[in-house]
Amino acid sequence: MRMETFSRAQLLQELNWQCNKLAAKDNRGFKQEFEEMNDVGKDFPVRAGRLEANRDKNRYPLVLPYDHSRVRLSIQNLNPNSDYINANFVPGGGSERDFICTQGPLFNTINDFWRMVWEQNVRIIVMVTSLRYKNTVLCDRYWPVEEGTEYYGLIQVTTVTCKQGPDYLITTINLRQRDSPTDRIITHYYYPSWPDQGVPNVPSLCAFTECVRQHLEAVPHLGPAVVHCSAGIGRSGTFVTLLWMMQLCVRGIQPGIKAAVKDMRQHRMWMVQTLEQYVFIYRCLVHWLAGGRSERRQIQAAGPNTSQYSKNRPQSSLAKDHSGRRRRHRNQQKPPPDPPQNTTLQIFNPGNLLRRLIPSLSQTNQK
Repeated sequence: MRMETFSRAQLLQELNWQCNKLAAKDNRGFKQEFEEMNDVGKDFPVRAGRLEANRDKNRYPLVLPYDHSRVRLSIQNLNPNSDYINANFVPGGGSERDFICTQGPLFNTINDFWRMVWEQNVRIIVMVTSLRYKNTVLCDRYWPVEEGTEYYGLIQVTTVTCKQGPDYLITTINLRQRDSPTDRIITHYYYPSWPDQGVPNVPSLCAFTECVRQHLEAVPHLGPAVVHCSAGIGRSGTFVTLLWMMQLCVRGIQPGIKAAVKDMRQHRMWMVQTLEQYVFIYRCLVHWLAGGRSERRQIQAAGPNTSQYSKNRPQSSLAKDHSGRRRRHRNQQKPPPDPPQNTTLQIFNPGNLLRRLIPSLSQTNQK
């Protein structure tokens, strides 16, 4: 069985048509898609995060990790609650555990954060928040900003180099367990200009995401990449979705943004937190597919920097199936409400991930 693939130009044409359709009548389609996902994951239990012993490990009391997909640390000193960190495994196109999305570390969880990085064999960390906004701490500093070494529990963290990008910093970190000869190199990507619950500049984020994407393509997949903002849901979910869709497009696979967001929300609550962030993913993907050229007509989105695409759908081979018929393609400080608990869990099948994510993959060429 061979998967049907498309050229970059075809993918761009189809996405332009989809955006035009969704943006019609004051973004009715975008709003409907986003609202249809409001209840995704709301019944999944979050018992570990609600335990009294773990409450002070949560930056936001209403943003908790689902039990079925939470990252479990090793047990320390026979304390059963020492396995807790506010983090979830989320998919990214290859498996159910391509990424770890987590909150910005608190002062009292920095040791746990680095323990997670070590135990999960993480080699890339992506930080899409500033440390502070006015007088609000969004994330506690957890690495040496300048060259030097700091210790977090049993983990020795040494900043080796720091390179300034256009709108971001790339820091090379040497990680070692104390008194151990084994060390690892971690790359820390820091994008501080993304406002909480808002969106940054389209070309800027596209360039940053492409930089991370190329790094992920080039290195062996030894462990998941860690992505965090402040709560680990809005900006983190937006970044992972965009990178995921880029990876699909590079392989000639038509992106499915709604399906990806829905899939991630089954792993961590409220991934992609606002309508503005949701529409922003479409805008970024169009800009990136167009080769970084300015959007001729942007999507009319909720919030700033928005507009609408032309109403004429380009003729593309994506528009029809093989029979010639038309084919359907298929916190600021107050986070969203806490979802109720339910003991019934959905069973995920990693082998069906791409097929579940992209309905159009059912249209394949038999060989």
